[in-house]
Amino acid sequence: VVMPRGPRAAKGLLLSSIRSKDPVIFMEPKALYRASVEDVPDDDYMIPLGKAEILRSGSDVTVVGWGGQLRILEKACDMAQSEHGISCELIDLRTILPWDVDCVVDSTEKTGKLVVSHEAPITCGFGAEVVATVQERSFLSLEAPIQRVCGYDTPFPLVFEKYYIPDELKNLEAIKKVVDYAQ
Repeated sequence: VVMPRGPRAAKGLLLSSIRSKDPVIFMEPKALYRASVEDVPDDDYMIPLGKAEILRSGSDVTVVGWGGQLRILEKACDMAQSEHGISCELIDLRTILPWDVDCVVDSTEKTGKLVVSHEAPITCGFGAEVVATVQERSFLSLEAPIQRVCGYDTPFPLVFEKYYIPDELKNLEAIKKVVDYAQ
C-alpha cells in the first residue's frame, strides 16, 4: 500500500508499483493535486517500495507520517525547532504495507521519543500498528509515552475537513508533550 507525499515521490513510487511482481494499492491524497508543486524529473526512476525516507535528521524526537500529512509535519517540525529548540527527525514511511520497521525503530531508539501522525481516525488507523510495533521492539529505549496525532473517531463532511485533519499546531503540541515528559 503506497501513499506518496508529493509529485516527485508519486512518480517514483508509481513506476515501482507498476513494475512490482506483487499487487499494489496506490493511494493518492486528493489534496496533493491542488497543493503540491515540485519539479519532477523526465527520466525514468524508481523509489523502492517498503523503504522509508528520513526527510530531516534530528536528535530530540522522531516524527513519523505518510502521504499528505507530511506537509503539515514539516511545518510542525519547523515550529518545534524555531520556537522551542526541539530537533525533530522526520520520517516519511512512503509505503504503509510493507513499512520500514527498522528505520522507525532505529530512529526511535536514537531519540527515545516518537510521534505518529496521520489523517485517519485514531481507532484502527495504521498509526496503531506503528505504535504497537515500536512499543514491542523498543520499550526499554522509550523516554516518554508514544503520541498519536490523528483524526477524530467520527464521520465528517468535507466542509469540516480543516477541523478534522490534524494540523501543525496539534502536532506541535504532541512533540512538546513527549519532549517535556522526558525532562
